[in-house]
Amino acid sequence: MALVVGACGGGDDEGTGGGPTEEEDAGEPQYGGEVTYALEADTTGGWCLAEAQLAISGIQVARAIYDTLTAPDENGEIKPFLAESVTSNDDATQWTIKLRSGVKFHDGTDLTAEVVKNNLDAYRNAYPGRSPLLFSFVFEPYIADIQATDPTTVVVTTKQPWPAFPWFLYSSGRLGIMGQAQLDDAENCNRNLIGTGPFKLAKWTVNEEFVAERNENYWQTDENGNQLPYLDRIRFVPVESGPARLQGMRGGSYDMMHTSGALQIVELRKDVEAGTLDAIESDAFAEVGYTMLNATKAPFDSRTARQAVAYAIDRDLVNELRNEGILTSASGPFAEGVDGYLEDTGYPSYDKEKAEELVAQYRDETGQELEFTLTHSGDPETTKTAELLKQLAEDVGMRVNLASVADQSTLINEAIARNFQAVLWRNHPGADPDTQYVWWHCNTTPPEPCDNLVNFGGFNDPEINDLLDRGRTTLDPDERREIYEELNREFAEELYNLWGQWTLWMVAYKPGIHGVLGPNLPDGSGPFPGLATGHPVSGIWIEQ
Repeated sequence: MALVVGACGGGDDEGTGGGPTEEEDAGEPQYGGEVTYALEADTTGGWCLAEAQLAISGIQVARAIYDTLTAPDENGEIKPFLAESVTSNDDATQWTIKLRSGVKFHDGTDLTAEVVKNNLDAYRNAYPGRSPLLFSFVFEPYIADIQATDPTTVVVTTKQPWPAFPWFLYSSGRLGIMGQAQLDDAENCNRNLIGTGPFKLAKWTVNEEFVAERNENYWQTDENGNQLPYLDRIRFVPVESGPARLQGMRGGSYDMMHTSGALQIVELRKDVEAGTLDAIESDAFAEVGYTMLNATKAPFDSRTARQAVAYAIDRDLVNELRNEGILTSASGPFAEGVDGYLEDTGYPSYDKEKAEELVAQYRDETGQELEFTLTHSGDPETTKTAELLKQLAEDVGMRVNLASVADQSTLINEAIARNFQAVLWRNHPGADPDTQYVWWHCNTTPPEPCDNLVNFGGFNDPEINDLLDRGRTTLDPDERREIYEELNREFAEELYNLWGQWTLWMVAYKPGIHGVLGPNLPDGSGPFPGLATGHPVSGIWIEQ
């Protein structure tokens, strides 16, 4: 669902400034070959998609096995993908999904409207045997009915206007369509993977490797009509340590790797300059790295405490010491190019004296010293960042304890249980801002606790709830943008999350590998430049 930030910080304005540079023409793609791709983690819970907890590594694997009904294009606009078209009535309360004909699942069964309806029912907690967590909050309260009206048509009726609905058929690459046999597999839905995607599961050994082989009957072709994918096989290897991933890439153990670790990116840039590796990097439509605060318990049920930490963190210093200054400070959860983005939201700048005053104010208000535990992943680079944040907070009079968590799955479970005070986190990749509704909205009225379990910080802010509801149902684009700008300012005022930096992702690979961003979409538009939710693997090919 989200995952720990690899290096929290970011303060200068010298980021990459957008998406990856277009690859020079490498000639006609060639078929065959295998690549080994090093990921930052495994997905130990598997890929029963309605119930899966997928961070970027899990999404990257899922994109090899499954297709989503929609996908974003080069301009960040959502387009039909496995669907041939997605259209609505005038008030955006009824959506008609027309499916592509001739598409088959890996087990040879047909993609039909009934199977898609069953998948969507599973995601909204209305299909027997499937019990979603995240997606029950995304869909269940807001969908009135789903019908398969003919073999290739699904009609979704919503309970209110929902202009951003096509984005939810993508859901950052998480809303893949599973074959009926997988959907109905009570025991092994998480391991019996059946999609329509470019590759089929061959072998999965947890924490060791995930091997996928070419789907000979894949439906998508490239712009010249050649059937995809090009590769015979792709092997994903989980390597949670960023330095170890870098060492393995340099040593030839891996053909490709991804990373958001600034120090690894700096090193890999040297290899690219030397010509020993190629890479693409992007902070286009970025997700944000931040410190998430638990507003349901002390000390961060106090706005004074939240302010104190915000003023205590010198983001420019963190960026220089931990990221070699290559990242860009985040102004809020919405990256540039997303409705709601503001260059200046009013988020606090570093002010040591102000932080010291707020620490004293908290002591006066509560009779307690300002003390908290900062939870983080066990990755060595993240640990060093946590240690620096601890030092900055303690320099103004706070006391900070560090708690290291072994893996991302454990971190996510701790967040779901709200078993933390502050945690290093990464989420909210660029898309329509309504896609963030699930992370922040509460249906209960303050001061009642938030009823949304995936609002991990637990804040129940009436202004945020109202803005999210208005943004979801408003049809006018200009009015929607103004609503999300105001939402951005409210986050800067209340400080439930302490924004760090826009995440910069890099995919590095051996020379001779091409097509990393993927082929054009079926309508001819170019591939999405953001890397925060992985990238297609159907267009990767190797010079033979």
